[in-house]
Amino acid sequence: MRAYSSLALLIALSSVNAAAQTQTPVDELSTFLTEKGLLSRIGEASNQVQAQASDLVVGAMGFLGVPYRRGGSTVDTGFDCSGFVKAMFEQTIGLVLPRNAAQQAAATQTIDRAELRPGDLVFFNTMRHAFSHVGIYIGNGKFIHSPKPGAEVRVEDMGLAYWARRFDGARRVSAEASAIKAP
Repeated sequence: MRAYSSLALLIALSSVNAAAQTQTPVDELSTFLTEKGLLSRIGEASNQVQAQASDLVVGAMGFLGVPYRRGGSTVDTGFDCSGFVKAMFEQTIGLVLPRNAAQQAAATQTIDRAELRPGDLVFFNTMRHAFSHVGIYIGNGKFIHSPKPGAEVRVEDMGLAYWARRFDGARRVSAEASAIKAP
């Protein structure tokens, strides 16, 4: 059976799951999903996505204090912003993202700021061009990133005037968006 990796499908079918749990399935889709055991699989997949996002955030927090280094993508060399994001996704979820922030933005699904969940990417215009900086949203209006030369991986508040003025958008990473699974 084909594995469902689309978060949109999970969300759409979750509403069917909720309806199926509170009432007798009356339409053909609900009946089919129930008979095939797909509703429980959808719930399991949703829980797995949430667990991966949690692992990503916890893993990223373990790198607080690692120094910034332009072009850096390991704890030994230090990280630049996109190197940090790329390394966190590879190490915790096994997804390979493109190397720079603009490519990461292009390879991921656009979401509204109000839809942000831990593990989503947040982008900023810090160098007079779109998507020049990226971080990982950790919840409560905060994100973790590798900010600039002379600084270290740290948590920032997106509500601070500096970040609020430069916010470029939010993106969600899916297995389809990243296209490559790490070995």
